[in-house]
Amino acid sequence: MSNSDNNILPMSVEQALKQGIELLKSAATDDSLTDAKTDVEYLLSFVLQQDFTWLKTWPEHCLLQEQQEKFEELLQRRQKGEPIAYLVGNKAFWNLILKTTPATLIPRAETESLVELALDFLKHKSRAKVLDLGTGTGAIALAIASERPDDEIFACDFQADAVALAQENAQSNNLQHVKIFQSDWFSSVLERDFDLIVANPPYVAPDDPHLQRGDLIFEPDSALVADDDGFSDINHIIANAQEYLRRGGGLMLEHGYRQAEAIRNTMIEKGYLTVSTHGDIAGLDRITMGIKSKE
Repeated sequence: MSNSDNNILPMSVEQALKQGIELLKSAATDDSLTDAKTDVEYLLSFVLQQDFTWLKTWPEHCLLQEQQEKFEELLQRRQKGEPIAYLVGNKAFWNLILKTTPATLIPRAETESLVELALDFLKHKSRAKVLDLGTGTGAIALAIASERPDDEIFACDFQADAVALAQENAQSNNLQHVKIFQSDWFSSVLERDFDLIVANPPYVAPDDPHLQRGDLIFEPDSALVADDDGFSDINHIIANAQEYLRRGGGLMLEHGYRQAEAIRNTMIEKGYLTVSTHGDIAGLDRITMGIKSKE
């Protein structure tokens, strides 16, 4: 694919898809590039502002030169492993479309399991008070808010860029009842008596080899890496959350699939009740929760 001069031959949708898939398959060395067809369809849909069905319906449609140039640029960046969510600037999560930037972690399907668990925990409450720690794009808080419009929902992040991004996502998804602010975990949380605290904190050890693979290369270390073999932020949240929970309130943490037993033990040591671990869509241990004593 070359767009080096103004005499470029028009390229059809069918040709663009075929050449794009061949290009990405030739560069596929890890999990970030294994689904070349989907990636190319997503990028071409983004450039043409059309959906996948349109691409199949109009294979003979020719791209404009500027569209071909944009498509080639995005393919080259994807070839180097840059995440699709950063290339197109958004990611679908739950029933939302969230703007994404390199300032935050990209929302993942596994985290929807945390949203499901949170909604199940809150289902008997007509109105609840929820806190999302380290909100990033706002994914968890906004997903809960979209299903529970009468709740008081708070979300915080220590990065100013993340706070601004989450606020923008709240606005674009018409979820203005979520209060988003800057805080280093609980440092600026003034409210108390939450029914539920949720968090997807950094839990990857600094020397984890996965940090040099796939999307993780491009995502901010501050959203991924934690000291003490990945447990420092998790342990900080567990140690402090009960001060902010009402009696019977719950703490839910997303974590690495090998961390569940240690997290359960820490929660039990800190006095949480009914401590349990729940799987994600792949069946891996992903979320551990505990309840503040009612005594």
